[in-house]
Amino acid sequence: MFEDFETDLIHVGEASVFVRYGGEGPPVLLLHGHPRTSATWHRVASRLVERGFTVVCPDLRGYGRSRGPAPTADHAGYSKRAVANDAVAVMSSLGHGRFALAGHDRGGAVALRLALDHHDAVSQVAFMDCLPISEHLSRITERFATQWWHWFFFAQPDTPERVINADPDSWYRGDPRSMGQANHDEWREATRNPAVVRAMLEDYRAGLTIDRRHEEADRAAGVRVRCPTLVLWSLRDDLEDLYGDPVRIWEHWADDVRGHGIDSGHHMAEEAPAEVAASLGAFFGG
Repeated sequence: MFEDFETDLIHVGEASVFVRYGGEGPPVLLLHGHPRTSATWHRVASRLVERGFTVVCPDLRGYGRSRGPAPTADHAGYSKRAVANDAVAVMSSLGHGRFALAGHDRGGAVALRLALDHHDAVSQVAFMDCLPISEHLSRITERFATQWWHWFFFAQPDTPERVINADPDSWYRGDPRSMGQANHDEWREATRNPAVVRAMLEDYRAGLTIDRRHEEADRAAGVRVRCPTLVLWSLRDDLEDLYGDPVRIWEHWADDVRGHGIDSGHHMAEEAPAEVAASLGAFFGG
């Protein structure tokens, strides 16, 4: 994976962020989702480098080989604001003060926070198979609660750690054929680490508490994403089935929105890398 990419562990205050980066040209930051690591981008990153971009892929705070602070009762150490600040610091340390940005799943929530808090740093942003957390929570139905029950299970204290760590391979199931063997091996090593599991759960606990409050405060204050925005969603997942056209929802948050579906399941960077890279490359290069 990631041929000709460099790796580093960058210390950013209370966190240390493992990062892969390579290529030459305009910088692009790719943020993964749960329960993946930066390796999920391995088939997309190489294609974007071929298109003439510098590509940066960090492990989010606490995920993979990145580490964050000890959890606290308010979950602030794993808020999307804290993780977004990590990303800006990493990009700055690599010499990129302004960059294009894409976030998938939980990485999409980080990308939203980054675009809202650091709008001068983001030239374009792509949100992949995600909505703002507060939009999900304002639309809770029996179907959402049934299909997305893990959000609320993960938010419980202590119990999820005991359940998941008892047999992480059974809880987190992945296919090395679809993921790629090296990506799968890295992901499995991470999910067998209780510290990583705890951090991933803190991500969800922050989502239902401090992150939701941050989003609702921005919405009430009229804070919006100012840069061009691309929305991509998986046609074989449930986002469009649950909510209709995701672009319509993102228009409440961003001034300039376009988007389309990708013929894949949820992990589109692994399942449809050529289409994802073409969509991102065309958008970021436009």
